[in-house]
Amino acid sequence: MQTNQLIVFGVLAATLVLFIWNRWRYDLVAVFALLIVAVAGLVPPEAVFTGLGHPAVVTVAAVLIISRGLRNAGVVDAIARQITRVGNNPVVQLAALTALVAVCSGFMNNVGALALFMPVAVWMSRQSGTSPSLMLMPLAFGSLLGGTLSLIGTPPNIIIASYRAHDGGPAFGMFDFLPVGAGITVVGVAFIAIVGWRLVPQRKSADAAEDLFAIGAYITELRVRKDSSYIGETLHALLSELQEEAEVAVIALIREGQRRPLPSMFEILREGDILLVEADSDSLSAALDDTDLELATPGKSDDEQREKAPKDLNLQEAIVKADSVLVGNTAFSMGLRQRYRVNLLAVARQGQRVRSRIKRIRFVAGDILLLQASEENMSTVLNELGCLPLAQRGLQIGKPRKIALAVAVFFAATALISFNIVSPATSLVGAALIMVLTGIVAPKEIYESVDMPVVVLLAAMLPIGEALETTGGSTVIATQLLAIAQAVPPEATVALLMGSVMLLTNVINNAAAAVLTAPIAVSVAAGMQVSADPLLMAVAVGSSCAFLTPIGHQSNTLVMAPGGYQFADYWRLGLPVSILVMLVGVPMILWVWPL
Repeated sequence: MQTNQLIVFGVLAATLVLFIWNRWRYDLVAVFALLIVAVAGLVPPEAVFTGLGHPAVVTVAAVLIISRGLRNAGVVDAIARQITRVGNNPVVQLAALTALVAVCSGFMNNVGALALFMPVAVWMSRQSGTSPSLMLMPLAFGSLLGGTLSLIGTPPNIIIASYRAHDGGPAFGMFDFLPVGAGITVVGVAFIAIVGWRLVPQRKSADAAEDLFAIGAYITELRVRKDSSYIGETLHALLSELQEEAEVAVIALIREGQRRPLPSMFEILREGDILLVEADSDSLSAALDDTDLELATPGKSDDEQREKAPKDLNLQEAIVKADSVLVGNTAFSMGLRQRYRVNLLAVARQGQRVRSRIKRIRFVAGDILLLQASEENMSTVLNELGCLPLAQRGLQIGKPRKIALAVAVFFAATALISFNIVSPATSLVGAALIMVLTGIVAPKEIYESVDMPVVVLLAAMLPIGEALETTGGSTVIATQLLAIAQAVPPEATVALLMGSVMLLTNVINNAAAAVLTAPIAVSVAAGMQVSADPLLMAVAVGSSCAFLTPIGHQSNTLVMAPGGYQFADYWRLGLPVSILVMLVGVPMILWVWPL
């Protein structure tokens, strides 16, 4: 084996280990690997950063912006509103939700589609008295299955299309993936809805779901006395002292009969000011003992006096996403009250309310927060913090003009791609630009919509994939696979490749799995002297179907905490779904794309 091949295999092995270890972000690992192969001379200097301009990378970014536009316009929310009318039968609910999220995932980002339907699923499960765990994992798997329906359904499809073009043929078109994708999606969704959901563990916390955030607090009025030492001080100074010993949330400031919901932390306190606060009995007692504030009214229980809270303040359960700015931080370090004007009332983790001091809790992905903010500010706060709303929410139905415009722009782009009038990258970038110019996507949302870690990962891994091919590394691996292929029918080679990629994508990012295995598929096809199309399709399907672990795809990670799942729970439903995908996918591939 040549020295260059040893280097590229060593770099890839170390990269895979770091991906699986998951202590460093995968985009940073990919960039580090790219720099190593560049310094080793395995990638020409002028080609090191060409991945940033690769059509696959540009297409992925454009799809993410278009997904944001479809969400903003209310296209999917309009569908979600209809799905709430299917009744309370869990099987019917599950079938409808899983099918819808699969269809939406075929034309927008998987995680984006799942994020839109998760709150609906949680709300419906509570309405029907079932555990959200029965719905959320099937919903995540449905989003993965739906990604196989079209070119833009998932990044691996875009990558595979570009590799086909690189191999000398035309790139796969918009709906070239549809026959195979539709076959496995229909069968997969039907299996999940009829049989598979019964394999999902029904997680119920010690507290009932509706009591997860029963905070048992008091809403009480505290008055600033005329001799108070806090006169002339800021509200921030008062709370900083209070929160050393007590968990107190200020809901409103009442001054001269005027109620100010969620006052600024830099509001200067005056004599006679009344603070409407929410606290449990212990915190309220500590607040009175440690300050010179006095009770303005006798404390009443939360149930008796909740109506005293300002009417425009909303309580919202929200889940912390993997890329949230909250991850690794605390409420205190983030300055939630000062910077975002939001009260954090409670935190739940793995289905159980966290009983530690709220300001000291260091957030992790999947935490469920009980937030309190003004009605008009809640949506903005959730977006800025990187959280998704859970439980019941008011579905935001866009104006008909916006829905119609967004749908028209999207279908125009897909038509241009389907009839090969313009390239996918050009068409989708144009659609994204139109959505920005027409106000469907605000300018500030452009870069918020793009999942930069995925973009950087792709941009870094594409040159590494080229290095694997140019050094002959993919040929070495292909030779080993060919040795196996000689002892089995050609159809079994397609199944072997799909199964291998499927296992790989359960431990590393699906885009990285596609980049690494696509050149191997092309080399195997050349060695077998057959068309590369069925092998590339096997890679596309395999890299999109990570059902065995919560780390294989962001959709799986996203539902882990709200569903109360454990790491080992995924294979119970994931293994039969994976086997079913192979049993249906391989024959479909060989029928549509013969060897």
